[in-house]
Amino acid sequence: MSTDFINRELSWLEFNQRVLNEALREDLPLLERLKFLAISDSNLDEFFQVRVGGLTLMRQHSPRAKDPAGLSPAQQLSKIHERVQKFVTDQYHLLNHTLLPALAKEGIQILSVAGLLPHQQNDLRHLFEETIAPLLTPFSINDQGIDLIPSMTLCVGIFIEDSETKETRTVFIPLHSSLPRFIDVADTEDRSCVLLGDLVGQFCHYLFPDEMVVATTPFRLTRNTDIAVQEEDTTDFADEMEEVIIARKHSPSVRLQLQKDAPKKLTQALRRELNIPPTSVLSIPGPIALADFIQLVTISGLDHLRSAPMPPADSPQVDLNESIFDTIAANDVTLLHPYHSYEPVIRLVEEAARDPHTLAIKQVLYRTASDSRFVKALVLAAQTGKQVTALVELKARFDEERNISVTDELQRAGVHVVYGVKDLKTHAKLTLIVRNEDGKLRRYAHLGTGNYNESTARLYTDVSYFTARTEYTSDASLFFNAVTGRSKLVRCQKLIPAPTQMKRTLLKLIAGETARAQEGEEAHIMAKMNSLQDPEMIEALYQAAAAGVKIDLNVRGICCLKPGKGKNKKNIRVVSIIDQFLEHQRIFYFGRTDDSQVFISSADWMTRNLEKRVEIMTPIEDRRSKRILIEALTSCFKDNTQASLILPDGSSKRIERAKGERAFRLQQHLYKRAQREAKTSKQERAASFEPHLPTST
Repeated sequence: MSTDFINRELSWLEFNQRVLNEALREDLPLLERLKFLAISDSNLDEFFQVRVGGLTLMRQHSPRAKDPAGLSPAQQLSKIHERVQKFVTDQYHLLNHTLLPALAKEGIQILSVAGLLPHQQNDLRHLFEETIAPLLTPFSINDQGIDLIPSMTLCVGIFIEDSETKETRTVFIPLHSSLPRFIDVADTEDRSCVLLGDLVGQFCHYLFPDEMVVATTPFRLTRNTDIAVQEEDTTDFADEMEEVIIARKHSPSVRLQLQKDAPKKLTQALRRELNIPPTSVLSIPGPIALADFIQLVTISGLDHLRSAPMPPADSPQVDLNESIFDTIAANDVTLLHPYHSYEPVIRLVEEAARDPHTLAIKQVLYRTASDSRFVKALVLAAQTGKQVTALVELKARFDEERNISVTDELQRAGVHVVYGVKDLKTHAKLTLIVRNEDGKLRRYAHLGTGNYNESTARLYTDVSYFTARTEYTSDASLFFNAVTGRSKLVRCQKLIPAPTQMKRTLLKLIAGETARAQEGEEAHIMAKMNSLQDPEMIEALYQAAAAGVKIDLNVRGICCLKPGKGKNKKNIRVVSIIDQFLEHQRIFYFGRTDDSQVFISSADWMTRNLEKRVEIMTPIEDRRSKRILIEALTSCFKDNTQASLILPDGSSKRIERAKGERAFRLQQHLYKRAQREAKTSKQERAASFEPHLPTST
């Protein structure tokens, strides 16, 4: 195993441990802890579908391949399963011994159907027969039935014996996500409920007359979703993506979750019929699918069990009483979401759609909200005669079906839709608007670090940059011409695209700081991102650190760089922040206080982003915008409340305050600053008087 790199998959598991660590904190409100537990399980589900699925295929087809840390696919899978077993044990120890008892004290109890009073059982039986049973479809597990077991869907396995012939068979019932996971129990003083799987297991015998239900157990199967579209042979890309979605529903299994107390006879039958190796079976000491517990987090009337909300503030940079175009024409605007309201981003497209001076709107859509205001605005713009182009990335994992639906809606309205770029994912965050202003064309651009999704914009931290600078908007036009017309993107003045220029530019910037340090000058690199994995980037950082460059990295998730005390690592500090909002900004800083270069980007420092995706890195030269970003970036390294230090073995340790040191929490700091600025701006506007002037004759 290489001593210079941390394995990507193990690093991700350590990130998820940091999420679980939030659930372990006794100083957090109860439902906040439950939320983090649910998130940790949702994260783990995706990890198995994508990363474990991909490694399982690699073990079959390229068993000798090694990752930068020197591990083969088999070695990685072995370490993953070992680490996951410990992780799951920690999850359920927390749930069973801490969170569930604490919830019960607050009147939220999860009861067993078998332990209820007779009249309560009778009420639930009626509920089952009238509202649940009609929605259930049992399937027999045989050669065909195995393919019918849906991935990531809670099922009830049933072992049945014929009353006359004594023949046995195994049946499963999928519990569709439209069914409530938690069923209220009437005639109780508190908020008691039973689990859907327990309810179906208790009364499923009504579905099998003249047969005996010998045993039941909830289970869940996870299938590999790492199936790529064959773009070389594709004539209709949308149809091909639909085929991939269908294929994923029947792909090989990578995990079987069974409750620890499942009847042995049924467990053996399921494992035999599904042909699951022992290493892929997870014995769960409690309810399966903890991600569903997020439903309990949203129960009304329990605000005292949640963290105080941090609603967004209106930025002083944007006057909602004037046209967004007038605002951008006057000055560049930089917003930090969700501390600053996301409304100006939505308003930019909505106003352009209604604006008679708007000639064209071009936008990249990667992940949209379920009832997207952006999509509605683009539809309206097309219907009112504007030229509208939407680049919709159909390969956005887990959002493929939604994006196919979005393309249908847009195309029906007359929007020109492009399905991304062949062999690459388009992950850039860019909107371009062209207006006719007094007979002259003027362009406006929005560049960001996050998706055009008003739902996640309330939960993720991201950066929005609005500009009407000609060199930026010209580059934005070149970008869209390149992805829609398949021309080469090589003539940019300001914007730095991937895969053509970004990695080369970043390496050059790191090399510049290295040379500066070698000459005895002050040299500093600060970078905030989701993941750091690319070996070339990591090696360049090692060389810079060895030359004396001070390197501060804020990496939320995967970090394959290994901090340490060696010559090429001693100047590197890596912190990770897990808090109320999901850290999603990408901000990069190179230089020194009086001579620095600052960038925002849609890309992390991962090989897939830098070499296999269409991304954009934007230099920020506007003084006010630059100041906002530098302050936000430096604040990451002051956090002594929610930050953890990444250790040489890939694990992490929460940063503890020194004695007498004041608590500093990044997200609370940025939230309070945004609120304070909004309040000051409102007071200033209220104190200003604008006279009505007489009309000149």
